[in-house]
Amino acid sequence: MTNQTFVTEFRLLGFSDITELQILHFLVFLFAYMAAFMGNFLIIVLVTFNQHLHSPMYFFLKNMSFLDLCYISATVLKSMVNAIMHCHSISFHSCFLQFFFIMFGTADLALLTVMAYDCYLAICSPLRYRTVMNTRACVQMAARSWLSGALYSVLHVGNSFSLPFCGPNFVHQFFCDLPPLLQLSCSDTQPNKVHNIVLALCYGFICFTLIFVSYIHIFNSVVRIPSAEGRNKAFSTCLPHLIVVSLFISIGFFMYMKQNSRAPSTQDMVVPALCAIVPPILNHIIYSLRNKEIKAALRKVKRQGWNMATYF
Repeated sequence: MTNQTFVTEFRLLGFSDITELQILHFLVFLFAYMAAFMGNFLIIVLVTFNQHLHSPMYFFLKNMSFLDLCYISATVLKSMVNAIMHCHSISFHSCFLQFFFIMFGTADLALLTVMAYDCYLAICSPLRYRTVMNTRACVQMAARSWLSGALYSVLHVGNSFSLPFCGPNFVHQFFCDLPPLLQLSCSDTQPNKVHNIVLALCYGFICFTLIFVSYIHIFNSVVRIPSAEGRNKAFSTCLPHLIVVSLFISIGFFMYMKQNSRAPSTQDMVVPALCAIVPPILNHIIYSLRNKEIKAALRKVKRQGWNMATYF
């Protein structure tokens, strides 16, 4: 048996070794992280402390905002530290912890599926809505979304980190992404790749099928509404969720295309960066722009803040 030295840390190559570009990388990621943090944190605070926003839709929106915060923190923070410290190393265990972004991403998809069901009940069965979507049911649905994301990440990541890594340890990415990491294993990774693809397809197929079926019923109910005002109101209720789901599908498509690229390229760096920072920034904006209740809550906070500032 030949002697093998197992990897205890990895080297994240990042975007560039040039100091000026690393500073630019830090500033861009800092701006993106602050935008995502402030927007999602504001949604969490508004929904928590405003009594008018204590409804199932906003409860799920608060959970999604928290998931988005965790999602962007799992990858971007370490990359920012590496860029400003001119350091590329990450320990094996820290690399493993970065894969929590998979749990947050899949839990986000499960939560979007639950929100599609919420829209379906609100439009198709309004008389049963309050009975079905009670507080206990909402908490259970949110908990199951988190649990499904955790279970998926354990099956997805645990299967890959059981492989031996003997070197080299250079990851062509700004965080520990799974496809470039599997290329560093000194064993046959084809079964692991097939396992991960099948698992992702099954999980995605179940969620998107449930969302699709929900919207089929929603559209059938909306077109039967006699008044144009009623149809517009129903569509405006589901439009933010539909946009976020479309964004999620687009990101999944680009990630799938990236993972099937044979040689490292600029796309392998840019696409994951966009996938890591764009959804946490846009999701809360999409839900806030066309939502009168959130706008009213924001105006109330501004008035209270202005009154307190004047008082002091």
